[in-house]
Amino acid sequence: MILSLALLLPPAAAWAEPQALCTLVTDAATGAVLVEEGDCHSRTTPASTFKIPLAVMAYDAGLLSDAHAPVMAFRPGDPDWGGANWTRDTDPADWMRYSVVWYSQRLTHAMGAGTLARYAQAFGYGNADVSGDPGPGNGLDRAWIASSLQVSPHGQAAFLRALVQGTLPAAPQAMEHTRALVEQQEVGDWVLHGKTGGAYPRRADRSFDYARGWGWYVGWATQGKRTLVFVRLTQARERSESSPGLLTRDAFVQDWPGLAGR
Repeated sequence: MILSLALLLPPAAAWAEPQALCTLVTDAATGAVLVEEGDCHSRTTPASTFKIPLAVMAYDAGLLSDAHAPVMAFRPGDPDWGGANWTRDTDPADWMRYSVVWYSQRLTHAMGAGTLARYAQAFGYGNADVSGDPGPGNGLDRAWIASSLQVSPHGQAAFLRALVQGTLPAAPQAMEHTRALVEQQEVGDWVLHGKTGGAYPRRADRSFDYARGWGWYVGWATQGKRTLVFVRLTQARERSESSPGLLTRDAFVQDWPGLAGR
């Protein structure tokens, strides 16, 4: 069973803020590290942040056309725990906005394990291991959700810088479409383009540790001609009904003016 952490639940402020494991800000033009706090080198699951590299792969492979094509229909048996936004026809924009797991699975199955692995390796994305859990052979369904695929904050930042700079080994249009797909919000005179992600660690008995969820918020921020890449990774300290990813995003947005001013 895979648990979604992308649900729109009670306001993030109502729940305990997770512990920041890493905060990383780099200059997209030079790669210079401007802020690095915590352990930014250890790898963990990318969770829904994997939708950004997956979008580049899918556009490059011709599986996606633009923000609104193709539209795919929900089918009985598809993951549906994300609520009404997961049980209706979905286009790439809604896939990214609502973190629709089954849409990701359609894309990965259409690519196949070999192509998915080759893209991950070419992008230098973490350990590029898309094999999934030991035994079941479920990599195309969940390699990126508390499973085999692991990436560090520095790995996320390197990938995002390449995406922003247009230097990934993919078609320029694939990168352009992906950049346009990522959600934006204004924070002062900055525009943040970011994706949340979250997943629960597995215990030795394969059950989920609901009190220790990881949360990500990754992306880039623009101010005029200046672009900074940002990554925050957190881990919850107690069980919450809100998503660690949303909590991480909201806390990071509050911190952004101070971080950008360093």
